[in-house]
Amino acid sequence: MDKFVIKGGRRLTGEVTISGAKNAAVAILPAVILSDEPCIIENVPSISDVNISLRILKEMGAEVTVLGKDSYRIDPTHINNFCVPYETARKMRASYYFLGALLGKFNKARVSMPGGCPLGDRPIDQHLKAFSAIGADYTLSQGMIDLRADKLTGSQIFFDVVSVGATMNAMLAAVKAEGLTIIENAAKEPHIVDLANFLNSMGGNIMGAGTDVIKIRGVERLHGTTYAVIPDQIEAGTFMIAAAATKGDVLIKNVIPKHLESITKKLEKIGVNIEQFDDSIRVWVDGPLVKTSVKTTPHPGFPTDMQPQIATLLTLAEGTSIVTEGVWEQRFRYVDELRRMGADISVDGKVAVIEGTGKLMGAPVKACDLRAGAALIIAGLAASGITEIEDIYHVERGYDCMEGKLRELGADIEKVSFPEEASDSEESSKKTAV
Repeated sequence: MDKFVIKGGRRLTGEVTISGAKNAAVAILPAVILSDEPCIIENVPSISDVNISLRILKEMGAEVTVLGKDSYRIDPTHINNFCVPYETARKMRASYYFLGALLGKFNKARVSMPGGCPLGDRPIDQHLKAFSAIGADYTLSQGMIDLRADKLTGSQIFFDVVSVGATMNAMLAAVKAEGLTIIENAAKEPHIVDLANFLNSMGGNIMGAGTDVIKIRGVERLHGTTYAVIPDQIEAGTFMIAAAATKGDVLIKNVIPKHLESITKKLEKIGVNIEQFDDSIRVWVDGPLVKTSVKTTPHPGFPTDMQPQIATLLTLAEGTSIVTEGVWEQRFRYVDELRRMGADISVDGKVAVIEGTGKLMGAPVKACDLRAGAALIIAGLAASGITEIEDIYHVERGYDCMEGKLRELGADIEKVSFPEEASDSEESSKKTAV
């Protein structure tokens, strides 16, 4: 097993380049299945969720060629299998995007129930509602989801709740359906726009992505394309907060500043200086950090995937801050770990009250999910003493060589291996969280 060992107290300074967006890449890679020709995908992040997606494609018969560090040529023309391998798919939540892609390609799909971070109840009922609306029948049996359709026909889809995954799956399934599909109450995140742009670059006809109404006019075929994944707004936001927490001065490159607006506005309220350029953003701190209130909401609100990171920053601010989680019910599982480091945080349901102490102390902690792991890294960087973070496989699901990038900014962080001597309960927890 691996862990991060961080000697805190060093200011982060210099430049860092942001990788491609995890949440876009894990949908775009399955979307290649819909093409009748090979595709080249660039700016793909080197993370375990991407590796799993590529493995699934290869196991299904696709030819995957590495063109460079972050570029792949994927030829889906030999895929004739509509069943995603069970053991591979269950290791990540985004495996459900293979449902929409395979349904759109073959009018049938068979995929295991998804895994991923344990953030509470994350049903796929809205996904199934979308598939049913365009003509698919589904069955759930022994952990597998089966979809079948005689043909897919455009329809009206209204989501009861805003769902990023369901919106993207509906787009994948409907892009080749006969007629017009209208998705109402659609999610508006940047990676939804990126998926729509990718499908359109293959010949799709998708309008309105980024608004709450998306219209998809089905096409008969999709052709090959070369496409670059957008920069990862959550990775960028994480480095913004890491710079602020260490009172550093960092230029963050390969970003789309508009995607970071909700994060930028909140950090400025806390006392962080931010200067925006065309495709980069500078973050530095030259004064005290102050309290604020944060509530996570769907885009364009403050992203839930940044909640643990900003909560960590607020433990270093002056005064009492309130953080309200408006998306996932178990997003505060990391709080006990921050308390080990001296944080004063109390949680009641979806609300956390943070008494800023201005300091954290190094301690042994465990990452309970992807963004919690990022938060603990930020805490370790800002803390006095040594922090050891276990279960870092969570972090590697969504951050491309995070420790290497931090070292280039002056952080004292190492990835070290240690004997696996976990208890039965720890092993069980790990298996359900992967």
